[in-house]
Amino acid sequence: MQFEICNAIERVPADQWNALVVGNNPFLRHEFLLALERHHCASPQYGWHSRHLLAWEGEGAERILVAACPMYIKDNSYGEFVFDHAWADAYQRHGLSYYPKLVSAIPYTPATGERILIRPRLPGSTEEVVDRKEIVRQFIDLAAQLAINDGLSSIHWLFITEAERRVFECGDVQIRLGVQFHWENRGYRDFEQFLSQLNNKRRKNIRRERRSVLDQGLQLRVIEGADVTAEEWAIFTRFYIKTFEDRYSMPTLNLGFFQEIGRTLGKQVILVLAYDQTECVAGALMYRSDDTLYGRHWGCERDYDSLHFEACYYQGIEYCIRHGLRKFEPGAQGEHKIWRGFLPTLTYSAHRIIHPGFSEAIADFLKREQPAILDYKESLDQSSPYKIPSAG
Repeated sequence: MQFEICNAIERVPADQWNALVVGNNPFLRHEFLLALERHHCASPQYGWHSRHLLAWEGEGAERILVAACPMYIKDNSYGEFVFDHAWADAYQRHGLSYYPKLVSAIPYTPATGERILIRPRLPGSTEEVVDRKEIVRQFIDLAAQLAINDGLSSIHWLFITEAERRVFECGDVQIRLGVQFHWENRGYRDFEQFLSQLNNKRRKNIRRERRSVLDQGLQLRVIEGADVTAEEWAIFTRFYIKTFEDRYSMPTLNLGFFQEIGRTLGKQVILVLAYDQTECVAGALMYRSDDTLYGRHWGCERDYDSLHFEACYYQGIEYCIRHGLRKFEPGAQGEHKIWRGFLPTLTYSAHRIIHPGFSEAIADFLKREQPAILDYKESLDQSSPYKIPSAG
């Protein structure tokens, strides 16, 4: 294999990159990553410098991409959702710089997925292209060499899959746990059957919230990306920006990005719009793979009782049931999601620290943090709204 570090994903043929993506994960598709770079969302302006790792087989026109890792040099930790500010502060107190660092992640997207993408087989072959453990080891080594050559403090692979975690643990990296709240489709035929699995208190609460939205005269539309008009994208972009500005945060996505992913990802983009009479007053943006729905952004013109829960959660659950999706990941944080059917689920990230002293210190921190995360998840498990708790 020949290895390459690519500074712009537009230089990688879309069909070659997408051949590595399992289950049509929307955030790993070439179209999504290209739109982030093309519209300067994942750009040096916001601290993202593309350094995608590629592995090729063959020569010239016959060259085939067999593995890749979306990767960025970062000047900050914004848009990552695995919080390492305390690590950066510790570096600063010792007169060292934590930034820049090397990060494999989907910008602004705390969704689990493969971070080292591997083609399962070459065209016309039934054999695996490469040994997965070996290619992960080689990519870890390649990333470490890049970090050392460029004077970077560390390497981070964020929101990796559980299968990747098991492979990464064999390398010179540390695993960090987190908790999100995911909904599982247990083969429900409709929303009412889902509600029937909840205890009486939570079932009544969800019905009250959904009834409140109707009583306020609000109506909701679910639209696939290709059918969203330019005006509707402009309205949603305004909602998105308002949400970030209201929280004194920085909106990094823009109208051009939303319009492009709506066009290029089509049915994998789902926009929920809420109307008060004829006025569009709120919107929730979701994406889907072959088996999972992902909630991402929300914005509202003004406050309405329970509209956030309806647009961001209940419409998503109904979409999963209607389309036979097995899981719904509504985004990071939010213990209130438990009461609405989303259960605590472990997430994983992998970290390699270049400085030997800090590597030992962070390894010790993670060793002590892990039991606390597991205890936290176990305590949340006791709050399950289901009459029969999930085995997970």
